[in-house]
Amino acid sequence: MALDPQARALLDMVYRVGAPRFHELDVHQARHSFEKLLFALRPEAPPVASVTEVPIPRAHARDGVIMARLYRPLNSHADEALPITFYFHGGGWCVGNVASYDVLGRQLANLSGGAVLSVDYALAPEHPFPGAVVDAQRAVDWALANAVLLGVDPARFALAGDSAGGTLSAVLAHQMRNARVHAARLQLLIYPCVEILSQRPSRKTYSNGYFLDNESMAWFFDKYLPNAEDWSDWRASPLLAPRFDDLPPAAIITAGCDPLTDDCLAYADALRAAGVPVSVHGFDGMVHGFFTLGKFFPQANEAVTRAGEALRDALKA
Repeated sequence: MALDPQARALLDMVYRVGAPRFHELDVHQARHSFEKLLFALRPEAPPVASVTEVPIPRAHARDGVIMARLYRPLNSHADEALPITFYFHGGGWCVGNVASYDVLGRQLANLSGGAVLSVDYALAPEHPFPGAVVDAQRAVDWALANAVLLGVDPARFALAGDSAGGTLSAVLAHQMRNARVHAARLQLLIYPCVEILSQRPSRKTYSNGYFLDNESMAWFFDKYLPNAEDWSDWRASPLLAPRFDDLPPAAIITAGCDPLTDDCLAYADALRAAGVPVSVHGFDGMVHGFFTLGKFFPQANEAVTRAGEALRDALKA
């Protein structure tokens, strides 16, 4: 598949100036670089009704809190119990934060008509696998148990995320199905990584020069999964889960020139084979990471709109 001209322009700019890639940086430099990219190329922040910082206690007081940010959409009322979307940011489980995703949280709240809780889960290498999974599940469980405090309806929620955050959302859908607890209305998965050791064609076709290089993926995987045996754990590679039945309906967004695209399509096939309703929205010529770069990619704004509409439809009363 040919790159979109705007995607080619971005890649030409990145490679022409010799910007270091993730695997050429230490983790603190990588986090700063990722944040700079999102702040530079994300759209303007739309107004919302309110933004609230939410500290979520971990299971043990000694482990501190998980910080999250709650967005309530424009024109909503403070005493209204809104549906809620739990959003987990991308960044290979090593970079990214709620501040970088502030615009997206606002957009999805307004587009969905519901609240959005954006979660700053623990990052590797300081907190390797399954630290991110534990934090993500804790955030959802706590928020649903404290729905009245947050002003949300615990019966209407969705799990959403991009890249590593999409993986976390998929994993939580499985875990909550296995535990027979609250079921999400939707899992919104934006180019998730669903199989660490995949050998599908897109992994090779788009392995170099398409933003998410093989070396950068290996850098993320090594930091998140320092124990080799964890690479085949389904909580890191949800395509290896033992079953796919009784999962929430899924909306999957893919980028045409992304090494993860074929894995995402394989995940959609596994869900469909188990009877789970799935819609796939592919964006030809786009590269991994485009979804949050709406100042640069018109397709990003279209993708965010589709995501918001999928959430609105799934979460309506």
